[in-house]
Formats: sequence, C-alpha cells, structure tokens
Amino acid sequence: MYQIRKTTIEDLDELRRIFRIAREQMKSDGNPDQWKDDRPDEELILKDIRKGNSYVVENNEKIIGTFAFIIGIDPTYIEIDGSWLNDKEYGTIHRIASDGTAKGLFQTVLDYVRGFGVDIRIDTHEKNTRMLHLLEKYGFVRCGIIITDDGTERIAFQKIV
Repeated sequence: MYQIRKTTIEDLDELRRIFRIAREQMKSDGNPDQWKDDRPDEELILKDIRKGNSYVVENNEKIIGTFAFIIGIDPTYIEIDGSWLNDKEYGTIHRIASDGTAKGLFQTVLDYVRGFGVDIRIDTHEKNTRMLHLLEKYGFVRCGIIITDDGTERIAFQKIV
C-alpha cells in the first residue's frame, strides 16, 4: 500500500530524479514539449514545498512519485476557451510524476485529494497520451483549453467530487 506525505526539503534529490525520469518517459512517448528539459523548475518545486502544497508517494518508504495539490484559484485557469463545470471551490493537481516502478499511482493520488472535499481540476498537453488516458479512465470531464505560465496550450479537465 502506498503512503502519501508532505514533501520536505530533504526529498529534493528524489524529486529531481523522478522529474528527470518523467521527462524522459514523456519524450519516449512522443511528448517532448510538455516539460522540455527544465520543467518543472526548481524554484517552483521549492515554492510548492514551502507552501505545503507538495507531496510524495512512497512505497515501502521509498519515494516513487510526487505531485502538487493546490486549493484555490489557479491563475492559469481564470481564462478558458471552453467552460468549467461549475464555479465551486477546487483544488488543482500539478506536477504529478512517477519513477515508473509501481502501478496505480494516479488512483492513489486521486483517492488522497478527494479527501479535501473540493472539486479537482488538472490540465495536460495534447500529446500526453498516458495522462489523457488516465483522465478519461477516472471520469474527468474535458472542459476546454487554458494557457500555461509559459504561454503554451493545455487541455483542462475537471472532476466533481
């Protein structure tokens, strides 16, 4: 069974490792542009940790995945080419990544964030076929297109909890 806990500064090397693996997996899946070679940048990861929004997923006390979950208005979600399902309070999953050593990480993360009692929003690149498959599998509704902080388009999804 996986365990989720808040990320600490001491976990930073493991997060670097996981994001490096995730970037390589995206490239091999035909999605070289979503995180390029430098995303998520370390400043953003440190900000997530300081604000208490970063989490790690452990299996037998080994970090196998990470994600950020941020409750409140996401600036990149204010404007959408499309429409959200509602205007209720929500949390956004960002920067979810795995080292590929275990199955079911996304389900574990979803089960965890549902416990916050808010709707869930997430976005992904049009070429991220793995994430698109998972979002469809777990009942997320495609709401439209948003523009990220680096000016690129992402497909935005919402799940009502």
